[in-house]
Amino acid sequence: MKPYRGHGDFAGGLSFRGRPSFRPLQAAAIVLLLLVTSIGTANAVTAPAPGASGAHVYLLRGVLNIFSLGLDQIAAKLEQQGIPVTIANFVSWSSLADQAAAEYRSGRVRTIILVGHSSGATALPDMVARLDQLGVPVKLAIGLDSVFRTSLQGRVGRYLNFYIANGAGTPVEKSRQFQGALENVDVQNVPGVGHISIDKNEIMQQKVIGAIDAAVFNRPKPAPGIPKQPPDASAPRQTSSTTSGAATLRN
Repeated sequence: MKPYRGHGDFAGGLSFRGRPSFRPLQAAAIVLLLLVTSIGTANAVTAPAPGASGAHVYLLRGVLNIFSLGLDQIAAKLEQQGIPVTIANFVSWSSLADQAAAEYRSGRVRTIILVGHSSGATALPDMVARLDQLGVPVKLAIGLDSVFRTSLQGRVGRYLNFYIANGAGTPVEKSRQFQGALENVDVQNVPGVGHISIDKNEIMQQKVIGAIDAAVFNRPKPAPGIPKQPPDASAPRQTSSTTSGAATLRN
């Protein structure tokens, strides 16, 4: 049995196996294909938008890279605005911090923003502390439902921790070594939100992107809280007797 050679013997649907005279043509076709591929990749790089020059968003996925795909959606929306992004698994937080520090020292990156989901959110305080040790400031960090209780140290301009109080998420605590603004926001009342879906939830994505836009484009900071849902107009209104009875029970 002959070993499988993959698709290397085909170009444009024509087989070149056993035809030595066509090998130079095959090699030229492969070189041309590689050249076209490299050009297409180069053209796919997003140019920074006006006002976003020097900003970079680093996103940390959770376990197995399969439960944080909402971060890919957030990254795509940021790239559409011309904001450069890097996505990695949470286990890479240390090397990613070193990479961000190198970019900052080179002058290519001036505004560092971190976003993490699940275990990625749990790793954010460590990444903030690592960057602080390297002398690199973090302007904004956003955690989405950290699965373990964490505490902050180091410097960060604004730390937003969105968590689900009636689920797996926990608030983030300050240590004496922390400098910055910390906001813990319970989002358990957001429709359709859960630990696996918080990064994919449209309302939460708008919150994350709004906070990033404020940091990148120097816009007013949006309120981190979730607006209360208006009362259902179709629901039956309480009568005066019912209201009076409820008041009696409360008293």
